Amino acid sequence: MNQVDYDRISETLKALAHPVRFRITAGILKNECCVGEIQNSVRLPQSTVSQHLGKLKSAGIIKERKDGTRRCYRVIDKQAKHIIRAIEG
Repeated sequence: MNQVDYDRISETLKALAHPVRFRITAGILKNECCVGEIQNSVRLPQSTVSQHLGKLKSAGIIKERKDGTRRCYRVIDKQAKHIIRAIEG
């Protein structure tokens, strides 16, 4: 039987609990995006988007990839993927 890491799941849920972070993560899950694209999608200042991305990165939900001067993000956490897919149906 697999051991469930409840602490890890709890941290993932906390990070996704904010509506903007959930929306960002759901969008990135559908299509890897760069900061400018995310900013346009959520219509928030770049600094606010960067703060949310930082929290998602710290939680291990997303990973950054540098593309020249741009920073692009993708979802790497399997639990986060399952949670979003389950909620979005």
